[in-house]
Amino acid sequence: MTKLSLALSALAVGSASAFSMNMKADTGANSRRDILQKGAAIATAIAAPAAANAYAVPDLLYPFDALEPFIDAPTMKIHHDKHHATYVANINKATEGKEEVDILELQLNALEAGPVRNSGGGHYNHAFFWDEMAPPDQAAKSKISPELEAAIEKSFGSVDEMKAKFEAQAAPGAVFGSGWVWVCVSSDGLKLVGTPNQDNPLMKGVTDEVMFPILGLDVWEHAYYLKYQNRRPEYVSAWWNVVNWDKVSENFAYVSEKKAGVPVRG
Repeated sequence: MTKLSLALSALAVGSASAFSMNMKADTGANSRRDILQKGAAIATAIAAPAAANAYAVPDLLYPFDALEPFIDAPTMKIHHDKHHATYVANINKATEGKEEVDILELQLNALEAGPVRNSGGGHYNHAFFWDEMAPPDQAAKSKISPELEAAIEKSFGSVDEMKAKFEAQAAPGAVFGSGWVWVCVSSDGLKLVGTPNQDNPLMKGVTDEVMFPILGLDVWEHAYYLKYQNRRPEYVSAWWNVVNWDKVSENFAYVSEKKAGVPVRG
């Protein structure tokens, strides 16, 4: 029997005893109603989830080895189960006892919120990252929507030129150390942005304006080192083989319509 079941059983026995004793002293309807209301309130408190566990690591939509040979299974497992899980544990700790807020909403003022900047950013960024990828055979069949392709051509010239500029932005000399590279919807079309650590363009103050990512790549060493060691450009080039353009196109459509960041699981 679970702790919740035991607690509810004890509550039922206690309520019944209290009800019986109270009937002897006062058989009025008001007394019976008070007992039942108090019992319901206690049951609700016991059953309510802890606010400290508001955020969770979402399950991958594919097996750990599904992105092989471009991203290896050991990297995916450690990245998802260890690194992402640490960000989630830390953001839950940082927000313990506070009102639950969707992880997307936490991004805007993250720079002013202490641990939320790294832990909350790390949770959002990774949840976003997992869902924009797919096994190579599925990724190869995915398509860039006509609307997104038109936006890419307007901002970068062509899809190939966008990829080349993205890879240049992801190079060690452009994003020094750990960080991310993003394609974002800005007030002036699509833009490429590099951010340090777990920052993202949704955070006010990270870039010239708040922008909405539709595609993002983790260039922290933990994302690629087991397979590629210090060869980050090789990792970035290989990554295109697992990009799910159907999902990226959905992201673009959502951002274009809502003028808001893409919601994530977890």
